[in-house]
Amino acid sequence: METLARTIRLEDGLTSNHGTERLPLGSPTPCANSRHALLRVTTRRATEFVDITDRLGEIVAASGVRARLINIQTLHTTTGIVINEHEPLLLTDFESTLEKAAPADDSYRHDDASVRTVNVTANERVNGHAHCRALLLPMSACLNVVGGRLLLGRWQRVFLVELDGPRERVLSLMVLGDMAGVAEHEADSRESSGDGH
Repeated sequence: METLARTIRLEDGLTSNHGTERLPLGSPTPCANSRHALLRVTTRRATEFVDITDRLGEIVAASGVRARLINIQTLHTTTGIVINEHEPLLLTDFESTLEKAAPADDSYRHDDASVRTVNVTANERVNGHAHCRALLLPMSACLNVVGGRLLLGRWQRVFLVELDGPRERVLSLMVLGDMAGVAEHEADSRESSGDGH
């Protein structure tokens, strides 16, 4: 069976789980035209809105997807993924809103080492407030890809929201869709075999 090998360019902290994938041409399975990668983001503050839009755009371009979607999922319980405007005063307002919703200096049962017995680790962080804030935010976002680019509104940007930093975070990215070159190659193969119209 004919196969086509494709690789996502690994740039700017992007690492692939499996390296090069081999895709059967003409495969009817919906997952055949997909790419998965992990994106590492280092945060610098306790609460931070990290704009990852440009990095996502580079990943979409490198994947070869012309149309369909990209799903971005955080792998942490004290982060979120949001789409909003990148305006400094507004980002400060977002942080203030999260602080009002779950103040960092409140008492949280999650942080009480004298009673907590589940999921306890060495050097446990005092982060009950961060978990409560994360409850208010989505953990993933699914964005349309059109013409090989993210489709976003004029002011829309994609943010990883850090709620318990600074830390290194990892996002799971799944790019799905029609890969550039695959459809053209299949059409060429049909025409050369006499199947094309």
